[in-house]
Amino acid sequence: MNVESVILEMAREAKAAAVQMARCPSARKNEVLHKIADQLEADAAFIQSENAKDLEYARGIGLSDAMIDRLTVKDATIRSMADGLREVAALEDPVGAVTRSWTRPNGLEVSRMRIPLGVIGIIYESRPNVTIDAAGLCFKSGNAVILRGGSEALHSNQALAGVISRVLRETGMPEKAVQVVPVRDRAAVNVLLAQEEYIDLIIPRGGEGLIRFVVEHSRIPVLKHYKGVCHVFVDQGADIAMAEEISFNAKVHRPGVCNAMETLLVHRAEAEAFLPNMARRFEAAGVTLRGCPETCRILPGTPPASEADWYEEYLDLILAVRVVDDMDAAIAHMTQYGSSHTEAIVTSDYRRARRFVRDMDASVVLVNASTRFNDGGQLGLGAEIGISTSKLHAFGPMGIDELTTTKFVVFGDGQIRS
Repeated sequence: MNVESVILEMAREAKAAAVQMARCPSARKNEVLHKIADQLEADAAFIQSENAKDLEYARGIGLSDAMIDRLTVKDATIRSMADGLREVAALEDPVGAVTRSWTRPNGLEVSRMRIPLGVIGIIYESRPNVTIDAAGLCFKSGNAVILRGGSEALHSNQALAGVISRVLRETGMPEKAVQVVPVRDRAAVNVLLAQEEYIDLIIPRGGEGLIRFVVEHSRIPVLKHYKGVCHVFVDQGADIAMAEEISFNAKVHRPGVCNAMETLLVHRAEAEAFLPNMARRFEAAGVTLRGCPETCRILPGTPPASEADWYEEYLDLILAVRVVDDMDAAIAHMTQYGSSHTEAIVTSDYRRARRFVRDMDASVVLVNASTRFNDGGQLGLGAEIGISTSKLHAFGPMGIDELTTTKFVVFGDGQIRS
């Protein structure tokens, strides 16, 4: 199999399918999404048998237990994928929506209308559920999509793609609107990233290494986030009980995800009252602390933090802790060491809350809430394709609206420009 010719043909077919998808009525798209969801549940045994092949391969190449867990398709995984498609079908279709309109002095009526991006390439690791999530979101937003999952999930992704293709074919929809790269060869990624004639946007989902590779080699615009170095700042006068609950949840709830807290900042005025009990709770949960000199003084025996710790995305039960003099110092720390992902403040002062919201450069800024809420579902988007920490053209969780752009529409009655 010639990888280059396979990818080129997929890209061409996706471009043609995207033209048809852009014209597809909402009701039709919703009907098809429901049929795919039903078919996933009907074909659960086959999908899981194909997934078993991937699990055997993954164990053979020595993947970690955590990666194998993410790769495994259980009955609950199938139900979740099917329910996710039904939730996407229930979302309001952005395509064709007019976001703004105005009339010019010469009588021209100008508006901006949402349209699909076109063809989206998604490169991701391990989790087969991403195949369905991404396919559903791209389909509902009127785009065609080419999916390149991890080599360890090849059989699972091919099985899922087969379900989608069969439903698209049976319902008269463009079958090539959703395609999965059918080869393990890593050269396929490089070829995919060179198809700027046919693909409009690349979205990588995975570790920092994968994302940096895609950014370095792509000829196509890339929507990315490298990592999530997320902070919680406990302000002077904060409700200590609230601060404890938020900090604990932000670190311990799911430490291996990008919206988990990696550094805790505490105002000097609250450090003595807040840190000892907070440290005991963290210790009971298995969290290892690394502290600044003041933290180490308040919590004897705490290992000192190095300069590298402030930049670190641990994705583990490890937390850097720093005592700061005031909000200026907290904001300066987040600005220097953060990744524009998620920043939170626990405060009782409305003016400082407003200032924090205004001054922090992050895709999601929270007041008195856990960083774990930087998630499309939690923020009411229904689902997300990923979280962007770049600002062109989206910032934060990307739902179906972020998989569209706008075009100008102008109505006149004979106006000419002089």
